[in-house]
Amino acid sequence: MLADKHGARPVIMAGVALLVAGLLVVARAESLSAVYLGFGIVFGAGVGFSYVPAIGAVQRWFVLKRGLASGIAATGPALGSLVHPKIAEALIEDLGWRGAYLTLALATGAIGLVAACFVDNSPEKRGFLPDGGDAGLSRASHAELPGWTIRNALLSRPFFVLYVATVLICLGLFVPFVHLANSAQDIGFDRSAALTLVSLIGVGSIVGRFFIGSIADRMGRKRGQAIMFSGIGVMLIWWIFANSFYELSFFALMFGAFFGGYIALSASLLVDYFGPRNSSAIIGLSYTGAGIGSLLGPPLAGYAFDTTGSYTLPIVVAALCALTASGLLMTLPNPSGVAGAR
Repeated sequence: MLADKHGARPVIMAGVALLVAGLLVVARAESLSAVYLGFGIVFGAGVGFSYVPAIGAVQRWFVLKRGLASGIAATGPALGSLVHPKIAEALIEDLGWRGAYLTLALATGAIGLVAACFVDNSPEKRGFLPDGGDAGLSRASHAELPGWTIRNALLSRPFFVLYVATVLICLGLFVPFVHLANSAQDIGFDRSAALTLVSLIGVGSIVGRFFIGSIADRMGRKRGQAIMFSGIGVMLIWWIFANSFYELSFFALMFGAFFGGYIALSASLLVDYFGPRNSSAIIGLSYTGAGIGSLLGPPLAGYAFDTTGSYTLPIVVAALCALTASGLLMTLPNPSGVAGAR
């Protein structure tokens, strides 16, 4: 909401400041509660303030290639998650964990603030057209941009269906990240091989974010997202029957690709339905559904394993949730573009 009204740049800068503050709190922490405060609350708020406005700003610059643009933008966090552990490990060895967090705070502030300076909320203020946009948009103010009001969007059936589908898909989406390594060790793989499988999810995710958005731009982003949900469900079922390292590696790469495709398309699909006018607010509100699913899924899967002694039940439930989410998505009409405010 703030980014839609005041522009993405100042909100992202505030988010970077929160990221830095969170890392500094952890660097100075004397108790576990301080770590929770710094990393879980302050740093987490910084992620929300920086990521959502950034991905929302991308939507306003693209129409025809919105999926590709969103996917490329979303590749950044995936790449960071791959290289960050190695960087952090090296910093801890040289500087200790407090010095490592202090260094990461300084680097985050320097890189983040410079990057934020290059974010422009929309092409219209510069007199440009979005990729595939209407010539009339080049002279439009924020109030004149096509799109739904936040209230009307929240009360609409498309938002409700997309929100429920998001909760369902995210119930199982992070289960492999948390439990794949342990399940692989349970069937005889050593810890190194098990952790390699988790890394392969990250590799597949980068590929999915980068390439699937472009494919979905041509076939339709709603259909593309439904395929991502179905693919996640099918791969979760594959996981149940995978016993060899090659079978599990195939699961990890393909699950990661479908996961990355979902991330690439989630914001762009919302803008397809509700327009660019309040894109950051609507994207942010929708992402609360992802937070609910992601928060509940892994611990529920762990509880089911403790109760049954097997990962089969939680994986089957996660797969059914993903397939249900795909079916829900296909009940929606295709987004035909937004002719005006609603």
